[in-house]
Amino acid sequence: MPLHFNLDFDACYGEPVGVLPGVARVTANNPGPFTFRGTNTYLVGNKTLAVIDPGPERNEHFDALRAAIAGRPVSHIFVSHTHRDHSPLAARLAEATGAKVLAQGPHRAARAFSGKSLLDSSADLEFSPDIRLTDGQVIEGDGWALRTVLTPGHAANHAAFALEGAGALFSGDHVMGWSTTIVAPPDGSMADYMASLDKLIERRDGLLLPAHGGPITEPRDYMLGLREHRLARERAILDRLRKGDSTIEKLVASIYRDTDPKLYPAASLSVLAHLEDLVERGLAETDGAVSIGGIFRPV
Repeated sequence: MPLHFNLDFDACYGEPVGVLPGVARVTANNPGPFTFRGTNTYLVGNKTLAVIDPGPERNEHFDALRAAIAGRPVSHIFVSHTHRDHSPLAARLAEATGAKVLAQGPHRAARAFSGKSLLDSSADLEFSPDIRLTDGQVIEGDGWALRTVLTPGHAANHAAFALEGAGALFSGDHVMGWSTTIVAPPDGSMADYMASLDKLIERRDGLLLPAHGGPITEPRDYMLGLREHRLARERAILDRLRKGDSTIEKLVASIYRDTDPKLYPAASLSVLAHLEDLVERGLAETDGAVSIGGIFRPV
């Protein structure tokens, strides 16, 4: 399937935007190369609400959420994962509303990794949920029910949330319509990401509501396109290894030659995740542990 990104998105900062009956989106004013126009926080319900991905610790976003909540009770705060554009505001919002905070768990690495985390600044290491969610667990509220769909890959503790009876899934950062998802060790795992993508493809939801950008209205075709994109990137890496590109720097320069060099650091992390997966599967090799500065060879 061809992959087409949708960059047409009006953030309407600070204003609640209805996306489904009983669901409103409030976008934080934190645009950037990894957040697009900003982080989407979703309010679910009409009388007693659930909040999904409260977002970054910013006064203006906190005030916008309180205005959109408009004095209604908030019973639950769901967090898709512990990157700092998603989870930090949970603590203050929970204190203000008395809501319980729910997530897969605190921040953690997907597996042991050589050296320090490459994304230390993005991790919310202080986050700890009141309730740890398990795969398939359904939380019911006032007129709504959300099913947890664990989707590790972008982060080890990433979860999506399906709105029962609506055919809609809050997909967090696992699937976004404006860009592919960064998968960077040790927080992320390419093998986990691909397995989670297959899991969502099999669900056949009719609508995805991501944490950045607009709704994805034909999610199965789009996710099949994402899957093929990742497989094509894997084939390109193996091809360049066979042609003698032995470092991540050389691989990125060859494979991303038409990409803005400002994005090369992010591309390097993606290539690292692919190489880690290829080494684990016996398709590539390196001396010692997989690392950003390693020398790689095809098998």
